[in-house]
Amino acid sequence: MPNEDLSPARATYRHGDLKRALLDAGVALAREGGPAAVVLREATRRAGVVPNAAYRHFQNHQALLEAVRAVALSELARAIEAEIHATRRLRDPRQRARAAFRGVGLGYLRFAWHEPGLFRTAFVARPFDVDERAPDDDAARGASGMDPFELLGHTIDGMVQAGLLPPARRPGAEFMAWSAVHGMAMLMLDGPLRGLDEAGCQALAERLVAMVEQGLLAEAAA
Repeated sequence: MPNEDLSPARATYRHGDLKRALLDAGVALAREGGPAAVVLREATRRAGVVPNAAYRHFQNHQALLEAVRAVALSELARAIEAEIHATRRLRDPRQRARAAFRGVGLGYLRFAWHEPGLFRTAFVARPFDVDERAPDDDAARGASGMDPFELLGHTIDGMVQAGLLPPARRPGAEFMAWSAVHGMAMLMLDGPLRGLDEAGCQALAERLVAMVEQGLLAEAAA
């Protein structure tokens, strides 16, 4: 007679998928409610295991949150990569470089309003340090092997290579661009723009990205 007490939790553990199941549960929680919703006990409940089983894979709540944060950053990177990939059809290298730069900003903002829980988790779990990364931050990269900030820097380098931006104007450009786009994302999520529909968000995103691009290139021409 089959053992009717064999639970999904035990089956998951036997197959060696518990860490993945816990991480998937954590990502689902972040998607639903942001970083505050990523609770280890709830992740174990969704994975179908007792709470103590989680400690074999995640020492504590912070460890799970860091892993979920890495997935969120990776998803953001992939959203940006999709925008950049769409510019490859442009033959003119200067047009392509400008379009790729704009794609980073548009991909960033679209991800923010489509995936607010993951977006908040990507930047609230811990500071997004661009100089010193933890060993597990490889998981925070997209298919290109770059994280969101590196993708931004890569497209600005592309504008330098295309002759749009003088090398002398390159240092620090990514921080100016990032601060403008991230600020807009927060206004859309938690500020006075949070009531906008998608069409309104898209229109503002395009205006902002165009403004940042024009400002960067106007400064270069000065």
